[in-house]
Amino acid sequence: MKYILVTGGVISGIGKGIIASSLGTILKSCGLHVTAIKIDPYINIDAGTFSPYEHGEVFVLDDGGEVDLDLGNYERFLDIRLTRDNNLTTGKIYQSVINKERKGDYLGKTVQVVPHITDAIQEWVRKQARVSVDGDSAEPQVCVIELGGTVGDIESMPFIEAFRQFQFKVKRENFCNIHVSLIPQPNTTGEQKTKPTQNSVRELRGLVCSQTAVKEKISMFCHVEPSQVICVRDVSSVYRVPLLLEEQGVMNFFCQRLNLPVDVKPRKMLSKWKEMADRSDRLLERVSIALVGKYTKLSDAYTSVIKALEHSALAINHKLEVKYIDSEDLEPSTQQVEPVKYHEAWQKLCTGILFGLSLFMSPYNSSHYARILLVLFCAGVCLGMQLAVCEFARNVLGWEDANSTEFNPEPQHPVVIDMPEHNSGQLGGTMRLGQRRTIFNSTSSVLRKLYGGVEYVDERHRHRFEVNRELKHHFEKKGFQFVGQDVKGERMEVIELDDHCYFVGVQYHPEFTSRPIKPSPPYLGLLLAAAGKLQSYLNKGCRLSPR
Repeated sequence: MKYILVTGGVISGIGKGIIASSLGTILKSCGLHVTAIKIDPYINIDAGTFSPYEHGEVFVLDDGGEVDLDLGNYERFLDIRLTRDNNLTTGKIYQSVINKERKGDYLGKTVQVVPHITDAIQEWVRKQARVSVDGDSAEPQVCVIELGGTVGDIESMPFIEAFRQFQFKVKRENFCNIHVSLIPQPNTTGEQKTKPTQNSVRELRGLVCSQTAVKEKISMFCHVEPSQVICVRDVSSVYRVPLLLEEQGVMNFFCQRLNLPVDVKPRKMLSKWKEMADRSDRLLERVSIALVGKYTKLSDAYTSVIKALEHSALAINHKLEVKYIDSEDLEPSTQQVEPVKYHEAWQKLCTGILFGLSLFMSPYNSSHYARILLVLFCAGVCLGMQLAVCEFARNVLGWEDANSTEFNPEPQHPVVIDMPEHNSGQLGGTMRLGQRRTIFNSTSSVLRKLYGGVEYVDERHRHRFEVNRELKHHFEKKGFQFVGQDVKGERMEVIELDDHCYFVGVQYHPEFTSRPIKPSPPYLGLLLAAAGKLQSYLNKGCRLSPR
């Protein structure tokens, strides 16, 4: 087993996740089995209770793990399926050690950060690195480990110490460190400053920086060979990062440093990335999507959604333009206080194809603005689907007080209700999470056709409320069809509207399984509809033109 540790210096958010994913992509293109681990030094057990404004979206895995969004990058780049244990946090480690202490596993010894916490970290990494992630039961050969935060953070110190010990246990030829750092260039001097990077590198060996002009200086002062300093400039697309690293000989370094038994030249997989990157840069036609949500002030809150839309836009040779709309700006209350913001939001909504993700609807106001869903192409995801149900009940069925019990505990028409088994009073890890099967019950379903005419799909879920199945017959009489349900037929999973080109809603989160080369069908359908190509795509048996 070979281990590659990716650390960061100077500032957080420097791009460690993209670098780690790109390194894994290059290694996998050479025929190696690659896995990835993300270490987050915070004390939380997982990312499930975070506000999206804290750390961006919560990414959900097949096993229901609620993890950092970087694991989404790993899955998309490497086309692998990770588990909750691929996301290691300080909270998980301390919980594990404390549980052992309570059981008496330490035989009365004083439990300390060194050696007990550091040993637990190393044991976790070694064990998880050998778990298959490719779906073929093959044991990984390389494990890329990303350490969140920056070197020097007090929260990261136990992990830094653990890996200092770890490199000697697994031997030098099986471990290397890539350090991602920033070379700032203050406007006052116009000179690139290497001192912050020199301080953060210290004893770290591998180095990734952002400017070629300072390569020799970094090499000299950080005690690494010039060939170990790799320059990563700003690029037009993340698809170009693996290509940029490969061009600068990163595989040559890995083969020498880790004695990898592979052909140095990456194979077919990387050629597909080059083709995608070139095609992405050449796109001229644009497609506009209006994304209505609660957390639109931070794009990271919808990372997987944006990626899924990008994958689909690239598949149909269009450049994506996303218009973020704060759902509260569409409310009548905003018109009273800030009329300019209200009208600007409505203008955005009317000029973009609507994507309703976690669409917020006031529990007491009329949802009149949601009527626009019926004349535009629309995809509602999770809460977005539930609120499409509320909207239809209010404006078509005439149930003016129809609502979700999430917003109003006692409406006269509770069209969306809570699931008692997922409302235990404890927030963390109690939702309906992970991969679940959805059975299609209609052969004419547009979404079923987009999935290739399959009888069922397995997609990832994250919700605590569901559509009230006792009222579904009222909807179906009016052409609002529930075309997908769970295996027991108890939970409504997919909605479609009769005689509408593309009005769909899904209870699951299809964005979590979208891939650059294989876009998610619900998102692909939305983009095809927006580009005016959906019907021809369906008529051709869901095959894209070679052009």
